[in-house]
Amino acid sequence: MIVVTRLNGPQFAVNPDLLQRIESAPDTILTLIDGTKYIVEESVDEVIVLIQAYRAQVIAQAQQLQAQDAVRRLEPVHDADAQPAAAERAAPLAPPVQLHPRRV
Repeated sequence: MIVVTRLNGPQFAVNPDLLQRIESAPDTILTLIDGTKYIVEESVDEVIVLIQAYRAQVIAQAQQLQAQDAVRRLEPVHDADAQPAAAERAAPLAPPVQLHPRRV
């Protein structure tokens, strides 16, 4: 979510993924995909910077979680009662089935 300021003062958060259009006529108008419009104090450039920062933060957090998950998978488990990983709990694959060509 990005935080913007209504023209009359209060701040609110908007999901940038729902933005369809940002206009400057002369006030900045945010139009959502459902047609809802908000007039905000921030300029078009400021809203774009907020969206870029939000998306960069999402990517950085995803990479951090991915790195943490990779480290967890590499750490040995010392607890005898620990549950095996999901891949280890999965049922073994069925043996392959021999297919025969169809006779006409």
